[in-house]
Amino acid sequence: MRRRLRHCVVVGSHENGTGRGTASGTGGRSAAADAALARELRAAVAGDVDLSVTARALTSMDASNYRRVPLGVVAPRDADDVAATLAVCRAHGVPVVARGGGTSIGGQATGTGVVLDLTRHLNDLVSLDPEARTAVVRPGLVLDRLRAAARPYGLTFGPDPSTHSRCTLGGMIGNNACGAHSVAWGTTADNVRELDVVTYDGRRLRLGQDWRGAPAGLRELVAGRLALLRTGYPAGLPRRISGYALDALLPERGADVARSFCGSEGTLGVVTEAVVGLVPLPAEPVLVVLGYPDESAAADAAAGLLAHLPLTVEGMAADLVPGRAAEGLPRGGAWLFVEVDGRGAAAGLVRAADALDSVLVTEPAGQRALWRIREDAAGTATRMPAGTSQAEGSGRGTEAWPGWEDCAVPPARLGAYLRDFRGLLAEYGLRGTPYGHFGDGCVHVRIDFDLWTGEGVGRFREFSEAVAGLVVAHGGSLSGEHGDGKARAELLPRMYGDELVALFGEVKDLWDPDGGLNPGMLVRPEPLDSGLRFAGLPVVGLGRAAARCVGVAKCRVEGPGSGPGVMCPSYRATGEEKHSTRGRARLLHEMALGEIITDGLRSEEVRDALDLCLSCKGCRSDCPVGVDMAAYKAEFLAGYYAGRPWKRPRSHWTTGGLPRLLDRFGTGLHLAMELPFAARLAGVTPERQLPRVAEVSFVSWFGERASGRPPALTLWPDTFTDHLAPHVGAAAVRVLEAAGLGVALPPGRVCCGLTYVSTGRLSAARRVMRRTLDVMADVEGPVVVLEPSCAATLRSDLPELLPDDPRAARLAASVRTFAEALEELAPDWEPPRLDRPVAGQTHCHQHAVLGDAADRRLRRRAGLHGEPAGGCCGLAGNFGFEPGHYEVSVACAEDQLLPSLRAAPPDALVLADGFSCRTQIAHLSPQRHPHHVAEVLAEALDQGY
Repeated sequence: MRRRLRHCVVVGSHENGTGRGTASGTGGRSAAADAALARELRAAVAGDVDLSVTARALTSMDASNYRRVPLGVVAPRDADDVAATLAVCRAHGVPVVARGGGTSIGGQATGTGVVLDLTRHLNDLVSLDPEARTAVVRPGLVLDRLRAAARPYGLTFGPDPSTHSRCTLGGMIGNNACGAHSVAWGTTADNVRELDVVTYDGRRLRLGQDWRGAPAGLRELVAGRLALLRTGYPAGLPRRISGYALDALLPERGADVARSFCGSEGTLGVVTEAVVGLVPLPAEPVLVVLGYPDESAAADAAAGLLAHLPLTVEGMAADLVPGRAAEGLPRGGAWLFVEVDGRGAAAGLVRAADALDSVLVTEPAGQRALWRIREDAAGTATRMPAGTSQAEGSGRGTEAWPGWEDCAVPPARLGAYLRDFRGLLAEYGLRGTPYGHFGDGCVHVRIDFDLWTGEGVGRFREFSEAVAGLVVAHGGSLSGEHGDGKARAELLPRMYGDELVALFGEVKDLWDPDGGLNPGMLVRPEPLDSGLRFAGLPVVGLGRAAARCVGVAKCRVEGPGSGPGVMCPSYRATGEEKHSTRGRARLLHEMALGEIITDGLRSEEVRDALDLCLSCKGCRSDCPVGVDMAAYKAEFLAGYYAGRPWKRPRSHWTTGGLPRLLDRFGTGLHLAMELPFAARLAGVTPERQLPRVAEVSFVSWFGERASGRPPALTLWPDTFTDHLAPHVGAAAVRVLEAAGLGVALPPGRVCCGLTYVSTGRLSAARRVMRRTLDVMADVEGPVVVLEPSCAATLRSDLPELLPDDPRAARLAASVRTFAEALEELAPDWEPPRLDRPVAGQTHCHQHAVLGDAADRRLRRRAGLHGEPAGGCCGLAGNFGFEPGHYEVSVACAEDQLLPSLRAAPPDALVLADGFSCRTQIAHLSPQRHPHHVAEVLAEALDQGY
């Protein structure tokens, strides 16, 4: 069952911040006014009301360049709660913004008053009618949940943005979202039938066709402007999202008030329920990937493919494809991803495409892998290779940002537009890589704007104005998917002219005469260069590192059991934004700014949010922009406890200092750790037992044996293997020697520093690492590390913490996992053939830092079929032993690990190379006996396989 740590109204203590700088726009409010607002909301609303520092910081940004600090957050339970919240806010003159997944690119999911979090309670699929092909949904429902419910009936919801795993139906309605399949199934507006909305002044309207639900005066206003509505909108644009869709109110278009409401960005009313249409899934989906010489050639070809009735025509160039990901793509410098229904349609498309090369993919797993490349492009485009750019003068040329994320032109004009757009980038000394929905003429691009300096922001404005003129010159729309928000609304007169934009204002005033819903968006907009989230942020430090989070929220995948990947285990367990990678990044960002969170590295809000970070490193690989929250947590904890070591939990000194304790006292801890009160003295939660210390360490065992074979490698005696699982080290030696490889140990005590890093004792970690480098100074050749977390620390943390010591990079480059060593050093050795199914866990650090390709190949050669679970086991070194973490630790295991063990056949071998993973499995699934792969192979060798 999904766990949520719910908030109540918090007033007072460290949670009640009153800092209201220029970004909040509420500088005139007093603490007394805020307290009165909180009291009245609490009395009126059954849902959650939170005016705390944490709530405000978590919702100050979306996935845009902008920041607006709210007064607080309300999570309504139903439509009555929405109406009650609006009534209280109206009485206090406080604006309201509705928020779904918070993935908006234009800034429209931020607000200066009360944020309505519609994801926490209003997230139901009310009903699904497969006969009528409709569903009734609440606004906080995540799109993938609707699609999963419709799939058994052969149906789906047509619009599918790349954020489908976390975007909500309410947000899609607000932005008129589209996605890859819009060439076949249209935008969200094309798939909405009816809407229930509540206006700021309390009206409850049911919107539909034939003027159903229209506010008083709207029909008459439209009747007097029919000529303007018939001529004022550009033609031939399948992706016209900018402004209000008032032409949907024309009599020849059914006077569809619901359709007209879509794309209004929360400025007219708050959706509380929607009836949406569903479409049939393709019977035989085939993904055709077409290769072209370059992006322009792909763009020129896209419109010509529409006659073949494709389901998608997506385009991207080679510079957005990570190295090894391109292996499954056809030849070319750019590609079109074209989905069709049926092999015959695919063959016909290929014949007509005039592409350099093509690949047809029919297998679902292969299609998912290729689509993942396209879906991650929004993050990949944010990290740019080194080069010459306007921003690089300040050393920031490797980052790119939204701003002109999704303009659209008629598809036949796309190639010409892209050539002109590239020229404009060059003229302004900027870089960006367009990609997106080429079949609809819609282009996504992130650009390396310098948004940190006044000069750079000025150039951002100049370029925005210039590119708006270019889009309009090509007959396009300033927004083709994500809406206008703050990024483009100021420029709407260039597209629509003053008269039509003035009509937008009149319509806004009919729906929202008090102007309380999302002010500053679409109508009477704020300047596009105001309220940038980078303003005032230090150029270096934790806040600067956290700013790389652009908010696409891939970490907000619903769980448990919501799908593969590691990031973010604590969010999957709790469902709380502050336990997501994005949420923690936002808190660090606000800590660095010092406006809401005013106590810097002493912040209790940040410490509380990071407390449930497992340091799994999943975000390092799964986050499209590579946010590394484990590293940020370590740095924060180092600052938080600096000068006051007495505040550290006891576990930081015991489990966090385990290598030193074991090296100093060795097997003397064997009996001490089994005493009844040992766990309590060590600061360990009562639900856990301390691990047993071996009577004979691995290093001692190794020193007592003789091997006549010259060493080919150095086997790293990590703390866990040496003192807690020496049988794993012995098994590895057995296998390596059977493969013809001589084994040596380092000439002295070594430690990677992992436990010191994970508890934020970075000074101690650096001392330990430097001593280790001294020991390893004369060691040459591969260093084989059996414990994945230690191998990952040596590969990543060691060179990052000691960047000026060339020995660190040299040792990091020499590290090999057990499987990598066998593959590299004994390529002709054949492991024993077991022919057994496997279950278990791939260590999260291996997933994030090391990769497991060699492990997969070793298992295949040994006849071990099946895959260990992904995710994180939940123990995560010291995390699962610490008080207050046990429930989350178990919930993380229930995400992927424990279900996979229960589903495994009785004769399955349980593999878990990580000591933490094996410990968690033994604790939570005692009927299973987990093994390091070295143990399994050694036992097979001893049995003569």
